[in-house]
Amino acid sequence: MKVKDEIVKGGLCAAALLSVAVLLIVVGYVFVNGIGVISLNFLLESPYRFEYGGIFPQIIGSICLVAVCLIFAVPMGVASAIYLAEYASDNVITRTVRFFVECLAGIPSIVIGLFGLIFLVYYLDLGICMLSGGLALGFMILPWTVRASEEAIKTVPHAYREASLALGVSKWRTIRSVVLKSAYPGIITGILLGMGKAIGETAVVLLTAGSGLESFLPKSIFDPVASLPVYIYMMATQGHTSAAYSRTFGASLVLITMFLVISIFALLLRNRYIRRMGRR
Repeated sequence: MKVKDEIVKGGLCAAALLSVAVLLIVVGYVFVNGIGVISLNFLLESPYRFEYGGIFPQIIGSICLVAVCLIFAVPMGVASAIYLAEYASDNVITRTVRFFVECLAGIPSIVIGLFGLIFLVYYLDLGICMLSGGLALGFMILPWTVRASEEAIKTVPHAYREASLALGVSKWRTIRSVVLKSAYPGIITGILLGMGKAIGETAVVLLTAGSGLESFLPKSIFDPVASLPVYIYMMATQGHTSAAYSRTFGASLVLITMFLVISIFALLLRNRYIRRMGRR
């Protein structure tokens, strides 16, 4: 029995190490091939003539798209999770809603991009713009936010709710001041998962936000906007020179770095909050 446990433990350890190794290989390959093109000019200039200039509009565009996406998806996702976890009874309707939320999480991104193109761009006449791209990305990450937030809320012990209600605090104030504060780390994790999916999305953005090669900064949410994932796709598929090859990996390295910086900041914020909660 002990030998069997050791074999299982060794297999699990090998799987974990293999996962880390794959990540390091991918990031290392991108770093080696892309670091040579990284410079202030590459980061702060606009692209021109397809394979020249920098990627500044693409960096700003990606940040703007993710910001619009989160502004739409996070409040709606957290509010839906609160209703499902705290107010809705466990019946056929609630189970059906959860089923469709989980189905939405599995829909291919190209289908969501096509829906955004038909509904947002054409039917609502928003056009190819930052708002269309951000809302379409919001549709894509909404189920991730709902499910992660709901599970985080459910992990809060019922004793917390009962103690607050016993003191005469209203149910909504209990949810706002006790439940959500305790579930905050899990909610942040869910938002991070959704944000990571949104910041690297190509198909949705290409169909709703812009071509990826825009050389200007958007002046409003109704302007087309460049993005790093679409730029990388365009350079990889239409650039046939060594310069395009290097710029593709350089932009990929910037995209990975952006996500890592945002993730590390959010994790530090979450851990700080957990420590503050532990001292209370």
